Formats: sequence, C-alpha cells, structure tokens
Amino acid sequence: MSLESQDGPDEPPTLSDARRLRALTHPVRIALIGKLVLHGPLTATEAGELIGESPTTCSFHLRQLAKYGFVEEAGGGSGRARPWRMTTIGLSVTAREDPESQLAEDALVRMVRERQLERYWTWLQTRASYPRRWRDAADDSAYVFYLTIEELEQLTEDLTAILMPLFRERMADPSRRPAGSVPVQLLLFSYPIAHPEAAAAEPGHEDAGTPG
Repeated sequence: MSLESQDGPDEPPTLSDARRLRALTHPVRIALIGKLVLHGPLTATEAGELIGESPTTCSFHLRQLAKYGFVEEAGGGSGRARPWRMTTIGLSVTAREDPESQLAEDALVRMVRERQLERYWTWLQTRASYPRRWRDAADDSAYVFYLTIEELEQLTEDLTAILMPLFRERMADPSRRPAGSVPVQLLLFSYPIAHPEAAAAEPGHEDAGTPG
C-alpha cells in the first residue's frame, strides 16, 4: 500500500516500527480505517453504524488511531459527535529488519488480506444479484510467469503506475468519481512460488558460462 497524502503530493508515511504496526493490528481499527477511506470524515456514531460496533468502542479506537497518527479530528462537533478523518488515504508498509517488526508486519498484512478476501467471498456469494454487465466486467484470473528479479520489479512498477492515479484522485477527491461508479476491489498478488536457489539448480538453468 503506498498512497499520497490527502493534502498534497508528499510521499505517504511509511509504517515500519513494531509499535505502530501493532497499534494498527486490530479488527475494529482496520474496519474504521476502511470506512474512513471510503466515506470520508465520520463520527464515532456514524462509524459504529457502518461497522456494527458501539459509538463508545469506535470512539476509543479512533482516539487510539489518532495517538499513532493514523487519523485526526476533521473539525466541528464534540464528544462522540466529533468527525474523524484519515491523515492520509493510504500507508506504505515496510517493516524494519528486526524480528519484532517483521512479526508485527506479518500479523497486520494477514489481518488486512483476510478482510479483503472476505469481501471476495461475499462477491462470489452475491454476484448473481448484480447486473449482468457488472458480472461480466469483474475478473477472476490467475497467472504464473517465469520472471527474473528485475522483471518482477519492473512489473510491479508498471502496474503501480497504471493503477495509482485512479486510486489517488478518486479516493482523495469524491468529486472526481464518475456518476454510477462504485468501490471496486482489485487484489494483485505477485510472489515467487519457488526459492531462487532451488530454481537455479533445476535442469535448464545452468550457468551459461559453464561448459556443457
């Protein structure tokens, strides 16, 4: 996840230390962030209605998110009627190399992905209720490529360059969302399914400089 600030072209904050990673790894906080990103500023009461939690619970977790710099008061209101907003529309998650941070990152990523995959299962269960054109436009594909590390890096950069402008503009500024548009989740997973050392030892991957 790497998205720019709502207030300008600055780079998104990088979430790297174990303390902040653990602070975000909570189902209610992840749910709150998801609703704030989609709907903009919300009070604890409004957020609670959206995620099925009490205003008291949401108020507590919003304050905790604010403590670690993820959300801030949007101005106006008081108490549970205070609206809250994201400080950014996304985060760049890159844990430090220490084991504690790596474990915290793994836990956070797992929680976020599980939530996203739950949406996918919901789509599979309910897609018959969608208009035919939306069903046909949705995609469900899997590919396996043989890539070098340089090619994988380039593929990631190319996909990011295509997708990020739409995300940044339309998430940060609702006026840029075309009439009839709805939130569409696109998950891209790219990861090796064989270890580089093992792949290098396979037949056909000998060093080109080795006499045959």
